[in-house]
Amino acid sequence: MSAGPAKSLTSDTWRTLLEAANHVRDRAYAPYSDYRVGAAVLAPDGSIFAGCNVENASYGLALCAERSAVAHLIAAGHRRVAAVAIVTAGPEPGRPCGLCRQTLSEFADDDLPIGLAIPGDTLPRAIDRLGDIFAHPFRGDLVKKV
Repeated sequence: MSAGPAKSLTSDTWRTLLEAANHVRDRAYAPYSDYRVGAAVLAPDGSIFAGCNVENASYGLALCAERSAVAHLIAAGHRRVAAVAIVTAGPEPGRPCGLCRQTLSEFADDDLPIGLAIPGDTLPRAIDRLGDIFAHPFRGDLVKKV
């Protein structure tokens, strides 16, 4: 866990993020796995955007909660993620998949705090830094613009 951004978030902010993630997790569409996930992302201005996983009979078309939350953030006109809270089934909280890690890296720095929890938690059980769980992401500055 980083001493930077994760430490700068108050307990109240984490509670609010987890509440949003818990709430939207109940709305997940997971008829195939029954693994419901809720995520909430914090914009730098304090706005919160939540998303849940949406499965599909064609498994590869499933939408993860984290990417759903980022899509809501982008649709609202934001371009940066300041923190993420993720709620998954227990007994231990799950971490973002590779697609979600890559998506988060597009809109956040390596210091992005990711709070992990299970249903009913009011504070994260763990806080990861994006850079610790996703080393060497493919970043947009590597794409040559023509």
